[in-house]
Amino acid sequence: MNVLLLGSGGREHALAWALSASPLLSKLYCAPGNAGIAAVAECVALDLTDHASVIAFAKANKVDFVIIGPEGPLVAGIVDDLTKAGIKSFGPSKLAAQLEGSKGFTKDLCREFNIPTAAYGRFTDQAAALGYLTKHPALPIVIKADGLAAGKGVVIAETQAEAEAAISACFDGAFGAAGTEVVIEEFMTGEEVSFFCLCDGETALPLSSAQDHKRVFDGDKGPNTGGMGAYSPAAIFTPELAERTMTEIIRPTVAGMATRGMPYKGVLYAGLILTADGPKLIEYNARFGDPETQVLMLRLKSDLLAALLATADGVLKSFDLRWYDATALTVVMAAHGYPATPEKGTEIKGLDAAARLVGVEVFHAGTAKHGDKIVATGGRVLNVTALGETVAEAQRQAYLAVEAIDWPGGFCRRDIGWRAVERETREGTA
Repeated sequence: MNVLLLGSGGREHALAWALSASPLLSKLYCAPGNAGIAAVAECVALDLTDHASVIAFAKANKVDFVIIGPEGPLVAGIVDDLTKAGIKSFGPSKLAAQLEGSKGFTKDLCREFNIPTAAYGRFTDQAAALGYLTKHPALPIVIKADGLAAGKGVVIAETQAEAEAAISACFDGAFGAAGTEVVIEEFMTGEEVSFFCLCDGETALPLSSAQDHKRVFDGDKGPNTGGMGAYSPAAIFTPELAERTMTEIIRPTVAGMATRGMPYKGVLYAGLILTADGPKLIEYNARFGDPETQVLMLRLKSDLLAALLATADGVLKSFDLRWYDATALTVVMAAHGYPATPEKGTEIKGLDAAARLVGVEVFHAGTAKHGDKIVATGGRVLNVTALGETVAEAQRQAYLAVEAIDWPGGFCRRDIGWRAVERETREGTA
């Protein structure tokens, strides 16, 4: 079958890499893609905000299945438009994508269906939001722009002044339309875990867990980013915690969405915090994570395309997935200046040498090919990903590959997986 994958990041390269191995695949297109994706798919220049052009391309090229990577097109309703055009696709409808597109929507869903999460208030009026702060003075406190803000709309305020400034920034237009409504949440304490499931509107099929590293510098210092590295599975997320999450969070969400008349179909990415009272939901994302997808795809034994088709066709109840027992770890190499103003256009060498290492895949995020050169075009540029029997082994192999890459214009954290490695050392399994 002919498949069109939408997106251009490391997540999409990992998905394209996995899709390209499927015996069901005849032709893989990716729009717009990147230099790495071009090795496994035909990249096409499409504007993902122009749904009509995506549909026209799909029809002209007899595309049987469209897979949407990033959240923007999902929240904008591209699945609805593809469905109206008679084209099968993977991803939630516009209504269902509100799970990511509106933090307030998700919080209200949690309240209605008794899903454990932080206490909250949601506001469209600045004075009312500031009044809520006065009534709930406990610090730290979390201020969130309601809509999509490219990962920049969340502030953990340590002081009342910081909280007030964050609220003012939202209502003053710092995040555009995303900040016209604000959600204020209690701060929850615990370790964070990412958990992924495929959902076909009725059935939720667990994928696996991962842990991301959001801060830009070693030791979890510096500003938040889209993610500087990840590993999977997260040992702290035990089978017992996974089942509790399915019972208390995932299944009630899927049932609740169906009850509301907006069945959720696609991948459901739960950002969790493991509190003293058990797992609680921080937020949902309506798509695969980045960089978590890179480690999930390296561990997946099963045919990804078959799994995504089963999701779209509503037959997950009779579907199963197989995984490698090994750990996968990815290190994000970013351009100098990231996350503020990354330097673009610098040349990257040594990619072939890195990819020749055992168990290593280098997924491209922000790259382009200029003649014979690979150059950086974004902030997060490469995802250097490796398999190992332990987190420590995967970490060693990933950093060996990092050392093989000749890119003076880039940098990375040197401690991805540090918590898990410390645990393995304590338990004598490293």
